[in-house]
Amino acid sequence: MLRCLMTAATGMEAQQIYMDNISNNLSNVNTTGFKRSKIEFHDLMYQTMKEPGVKNFEGGMSPAGIEVGLGAKVAATTKQFDQGSLNQTENEMDWAIQGEGLFQITLPDGGTGYTRDGSFGLSSDGTVVTSSGFPVYPAITVPESSTDFAVSADGVVSVTLPGETTSTEIGQVELARFINQSGLKSMGGNLYAQSDSSGDPVINMPGEDGTGTILQKYSEASNVQLVDEMVSMINAQRAYEIISKSIQAGENMIQVATNLRG
Repeated sequence: MLRCLMTAATGMEAQQIYMDNISNNLSNVNTTGFKRSKIEFHDLMYQTMKEPGVKNFEGGMSPAGIEVGLGAKVAATTKQFDQGSLNQTENEMDWAIQGEGLFQITLPDGGTGYTRDGSFGLSSDGTVVTSSGFPVYPAITVPESSTDFAVSADGVVSVTLPGETTSTEIGQVELARFINQSGLKSMGGNLYAQSDSSGDPVINMPGEDGTGTILQKYSEASNVQLVDEMVSMINAQRAYEIISKSIQAGENMIQVATNLRG
């Protein structure tokens, strides 16, 4: 009788993690470049009480065995890197990627992070940085008093220097792609890190080999769909309630068995 209580408890724990995932998606609905997570469930091991194909005492072969499942677990949470909507802004430091690819960011420890958030700014020395102050890689520094800052679709960054009438190239944006982007490790702050599952980054210029292009004065919204998340939340809540009923039923059955008198 205790088996049903433990099995139901695993289901309730799995639904709680499901709800945690939904809450995180909804919390980041307005986070620039955020990618929603999808949760995947697996069943747990089974207790085999009778193997299929075993002969019974009459000599016949049983067509099916007896297996009792021991619950469910969360197998993985995978990032969904489908394109978010592109919103036009008036900020020349807002860059969006249309298509696949990730901006490369130099972290304080010298490592490289990756992001879809192209809401950049300038540091005190003119270096292009994220909202957290981490520089874009390869580094791009805008000369003081320059004008007409522009980023082309293929990632060429140019300005007009003081006293000149033609634009001058000052940098090149490079984008990274991974064979398994869902395997990237979330670091927080709109940043991802390479993992053994993601594979090594493939660096391309924007527009090359299927890599997306750059849109200046655009920002990418999150790809969270409110309606889908609300439906998932209702499903998680109902599943949690129903599983809890099985625990109550199991407790009632134990109570009946305990109250039996010879």
